[in-house]
Amino acid sequence: MAPQTGHSPAHIILRALRLLSACFMLSFAATVPARAEPVDDLMEALQIDAMLDIMREEGMAYGADLANDMFPGGDNTRWQALLTEIYDPAKMHVVMRGHFAEVLGHTEMRTLVAFFNSDIGQEIVQHELSARRVLIEDDVEDAARQAFVEADPDTKRMKQLDRFVEVNDLLEANVAGALNASFKFYSGLVDGGALQMSEGDILADVWGQEEETRQDTREWLYAFLMLAYEPLSSDDLDRYIDVSSTPEGRVLNRALFAGFNAMYDEISYALGLAAADQMQTQEL
Repeated sequence: MAPQTGHSPAHIILRALRLLSACFMLSFAATVPARAEPVDDLMEALQIDAMLDIMREEGMAYGADLANDMFPGGDNTRWQALLTEIYDPAKMHVVMRGHFAEVLGHTEMRTLVAFFNSDIGQEIVQHELSARRVLIEDDVEDAARQAFVEADPDTKRMKQLDRFVEVNDLLEANVAGALNASFKFYSGLVDGGALQMSEGDILADVWGQEEETRQDTREWLYAFLMLAYEPLSSDDLDRYIDVSSTPEGRVLNRALFAGFNAMYDEISYALGLAAADQMQTQEL
């Protein structure tokens, strides 16, 4: 039997669901829709596909942790093949883009596209991508979390990050998204025959994780923000906050959450189904 990490399956899933989509950060249909201006220009400026590639790396790593926690034989070739199918960047793109575009609707995007194509906009996007990528490593994540725990909350930078989180509703939206994705995962396990739970039982179990999820999400969120925006000057970060505070910026934030949440809901349900199949196969 593989070594156990000591984490529940739900905890592993929630690790994969943290920071579903910070504002301006950075489905499975078989084809990508035709380019439709200016939604695709905005996605390109935000480098959404690069973020999806990183999310795939996260998903593959956390999927291995999930296997070692849930399956008697731990991670294996068959499970890795299932993860590769689930975390398909092209399919992830289709789901994310569809919901992203739907929420944006007829929102004027020229100002947003111009900002994120500017030098400071691209610098911000690159810092976000870099921080998200390095946090895949456990030792980097642990160090970043510790830096937040030890940070003085009264410094100018921490107050700026508090404002950024508040303006973009990052904590509440991420907690809600993580809990919903956890519900989808359990639903997949039930529908796949690995668990016998009513919808009410699932809801009770998921809501029982709310306090732990909130604490874990807050710690990871600030660890990420501190790491990503450390190179930015206070003026540049204020400018970023100002952009996110505009009506267009708020719509963009909602669109990003809608896109990434829908994507992770489908991924989480598929993970539940795949895990159920793997558990029953190993029992035979």
